[in-house]
Amino acid sequence: MPRRAFTLIELLVVISIIAVLIALLLPAVQSAREAGRRIQCVNNLKQIGLALHNYHDTVGAFPTNRSTYNTAFSYSALAQMLSFMEQSQLFAALNFNVRRDDASNLTAQGTVIKAFLCPSDSWSAYPVKTAGTNYRANEGRNILHLYGAADPTGSNANQPPPDGPFFANTSFRLADIGDGTSNTLAFGEMTIGDMSNAIATTNRDIFSPGTSPANLDEAIADCRAIDPKILTFQYWSTSGAPWHFGSGAYSVLKTVATPNTRSCAYPANNRMLETAISFHPGGINGSFCDGSVKFIKDTISVQVWRSLGSRNLGEIISSDSY
Repeated sequence: MPRRAFTLIELLVVISIIAVLIALLLPAVQSAREAGRRIQCVNNLKQIGLALHNYHDTVGAFPTNRSTYNTAFSYSALAQMLSFMEQSQLFAALNFNVRRDDASNLTAQGTVIKAFLCPSDSWSAYPVKTAGTNYRANEGRNILHLYGAADPTGSNANQPPPDGPFFANTSFRLADIGDGTSNTLAFGEMTIGDMSNAIATTNRDIFSPGTSPANLDEAIADCRAIDPKILTFQYWSTSGAPWHFGSGAYSVLKTVATPNTRSCAYPANNRMLETAISFHPGGINGSFCDGSVKFIKDTISVQVWRSLGSRNLGEIISSDSY
């Protein structure tokens, strides 16, 4: 009997079929992995939401998220909630009576807390003894960095007052959330900075257009008008790390621009546009003041998104709108 073997054409056909099958399976595998990462992210935000309520039950109000009186002693809301997230030892390791970057805090500062990190953001190029967070407290539909007594120059005196469930030097109660806890965002996602002003990463860095916007829409327009690849527009690249720092670049989220758009700062008049950003396709996860977690699509109306950020402006929102 003569030997039978594959012809070159048959071999090429088999290879082509295998390549097509791989091309079809790879997106499905990636989608399944992302679904798992998104579930973990949702669970993280549920833990944070539960800790927020336990903190409120114990203290009688939400934690402050930052201080503008002495920023060296400004600790994030997440840091203050540690003991309500089964992190009592780490909470005890933080010395809130000294500067947040004091040597006595370096061990805590470098401790990675899985519940603070979304697995879809795999960034790990932190400085030594530094760990980050993907979850920021919502300060509402405003571009305020300073306001009231904490704004001695009066640069924001003509702006509407803070309207989120968190703000500098302030502790709000559940009773202060007049729009309803299920319609008010508490924490949302934001990517961690690339840790270098020598490179520009549009979905990680905070940029500075060098302007002084008068209102929300001007802030968005100014931010979108720049070319982020021009390094002179770099402002902050260490966003989100360390996790215990309480300040605009580390712990704050604003519901001004819709999710997954650029973040900018306007230091000339003490205003900031910290935008929710994630690596989930199509949107971001958010923990609401009632403890629920919802997925907010990129396509959400800017007005609805802003309404979800405010605590007491009287907006009526349908769950179908997001």
